[in-house]
Amino acid sequence: MSTGCEGKSSWPELVGVEGTVAEARIERENPLVNAIIVPEGSMVTTDYRCDRVWVWINKAGIVKRVPIIG
Repeated sequence: MSTGCEGKSSWPELVGVEGTVAEARIERENPLVNAIIVPEGSMVTTDYRCDRVWVWINKAGIVKRVPIIG
């Protein structure tokens, strides 16, 4: 599936990893995006942006969803 965005767009290998580690890796692998750590249950804007990746973490700070551009 093409997102129309440049660079890597999905990081399934980061589920189960510490959020700050995932954030750094995402931004290293695609310097066009800003990875933003979001605690599960938080509200976020629903607009689609090629320069943003939500990194959803649980209370322990572990990534719980596949980070994707959007």
